[in-house]
Amino acid sequence: MAKTQLGARVDEDIADLAKKRAADLGLSVGDYLARLVQDDASGLRARAVEAAGRFLAEHQAIFDEAEEGAEGAGQGQAAGGARAA
Repeated sequence: MAKTQLGARVDEDIADLAKKRAADLGLSVGDYLARLVQDDASGLRARAVEAAGRFLAEHQAIFDEAEEGAEGAGQGQAAGGARAA
């Protein structure tokens, strides 16, 4: 397939991030961007976001419990290290 050159202006931190992610995946920046566009156009990204949302909705109580436990542990230590039994 013939390649077409595109030009885009992005913030320097976005460009650096794109270069780093491409390198992490062993891809050129162009191939990395092409993959992102293909994933977006195929709906893969949307399906992944929906799946993450469903996972969080199904397990939110567990996350809430863990967060409350972590907050409670931090408060017990702040009060002289004594914990309620």
